[in-house]
Amino acid sequence: MKTTRYFEEQVLRKRPYLQREWCRQALAGAIRKEIQANGRIRLWIKVQQIGETRPRFLRVVTLADGETVHNAFFDRNFREG
Repeated sequence: MKTTRYFEEQVLRKRPYLQREWCRQALAGAIRKEIQANGRIRLWIKVQQIGETRPRFLRVVTLADGETVHNAFFDRNFREG
C-alpha cells in the first residue's frame, strides 16, 4: 500500500488506533466512493470492532491516483444507504 509522507508522519501519529489493514480494505472494496473537486478520492468502509455495539465508518482519502493513502479517520456524519 502506498502512502503519503503526511499520512505516515501526521495521521498515524495523531490516530494510533488506525489499522493499515482497514485502509487496504477500503482500497479493495469500499461501500461508497466519491471524487472530490481537487481530484482526491474518498472511500468508506464499515468497521466493527469487538466490544462495540455499533459499527463505525472509516473514511480513507487517496490521492487522485486512487492508490496512495493520504488521510483516514472515522466519519461520524456518514450514513449508509
